[in-house]
Amino acid sequence: MEVIIGGKGAPPPPKKQPNLLVRLLAFLLTLALMLGAVALVAHRDKLNFDALKRWYSYRDLTKSESGQAGTFSFDGSPSDPCASLEGDLLTCSTGAGIRLYSQGGALLFHRAVTLSHPAVESSGRYGLVYDVGGRDLYLYSERTETYTSSLPLGQTLLSARVNQHGWLAVVSQESGHKGAVTVYNGGHEAVMGVHLSNRFVLDAVVSPDSRSAAVLTAGLEDGVFQCWLDLYRLDRTDRTAEDNAPDWSCSLGNNAVLSLRWDGDGIWALGESGLSLVSSDGELAGSYAYDGTHLKAFSLEGEGSAALLLGKYRAGSDARLVLLSPQGEVQAQLELHEQVLSLSSAGRYTAVLTADRLDIYDQNLELYASLTGTQGARQVMQRSDGSALLLRVGLAQLYVP
Repeated sequence: MEVIIGGKGAPPPPKKQPNLLVRLLAFLLTLALMLGAVALVAHRDKLNFDALKRWYSYRDLTKSESGQAGTFSFDGSPSDPCASLEGDLLTCSTGAGIRLYSQGGALLFHRAVTLSHPAVESSGRYGLVYDVGGRDLYLYSERTETYTSSLPLGQTLLSARVNQHGWLAVVSQESGHKGAVTVYNGGHEAVMGVHLSNRFVLDAVVSPDSRSAAVLTAGLEDGVFQCWLDLYRLDRTDRTAEDNAPDWSCSLGNNAVLSLRWDGDGIWALGESGLSLVSSDGELAGSYAYDGTHLKAFSLEGEGSAALLLGKYRAGSDARLVLLSPQGEVQAQLELHEQVLSLSSAGRYTAVLTADRLDIYDQNLELYASLTGTQGARQVMQRSDGSALLLRVGLAQLYVP
């Protein structure tokens, strides 16, 4: 066979013209990518992992364009103690007893009890209800009642706290002592008992790792009212029933402490004149003084921060919203000129409810989301995923940004 090189061969095949449909699809894909990039830049503050969690958690709920989900009825009012328990609403009132509602409004649990002064709190997947000045205590997890307790006759409950592992710190008053603290492990077994006669016991919390307990006490020293935070190791095996001495102690001065919270940053002790942060070994790690301003509202549930509403006067609408770091430093602050009805923090968000609007701020106090038309709402419960629950008299409404 003869092969000719460089000679004239067959003409080249004609070039294929791009299919019109392919070109149209390529144009639409490019346009979609451009619009997506613009949307990402415009909404970069809202497009985070929390937004993905909200989409997944609330994908079956019908929501309006503003983010409002359906309103549901519940027995109670915004003044009744309540807590968010893994997205559900745990509430208790003197007349309606203990009730647990799903985020869609379904009644999941009801216990008909009469508590004279009910208190409700939650931590992680545990919810706690107890009767201040009474004897009864109820623990909930995974939508069931997991533990109940009633103090012996002659003892009354002053406070009770639960950590995210189900450990309890129970403060009681009993004859012959100024206060007692009992710590129960996750199996509801008593692992520590302290009875004090020299100081009054006001509150107690268990550490997040369940290895220590902090006890808030108060008394007179040289004729001056003082508060102390005493820390006890729970893993000690040499402590006797008569050994009430703490392993560490931190003086909080004459600042009357209103609330305690123990998280990964330490123990937040919020008082009438300032906030203190105490480390797990009893050292004062940070503090912030109100410097003559009045504490109007607060929330200690934020991630690595405390939210305080401070005002020059106790009454009036002008106030300053301050986020404090674990070192007691101002992380962010914002001047407000409307009457704040409710303040709530969770995760990286802080919710401020006024007469007709709900504003949700991020950790820099930049506006993250806002909802108007909230007339009638009297309490807001911020959730760590950025959503919030608004409470009216007998009504609850979920807001999903």
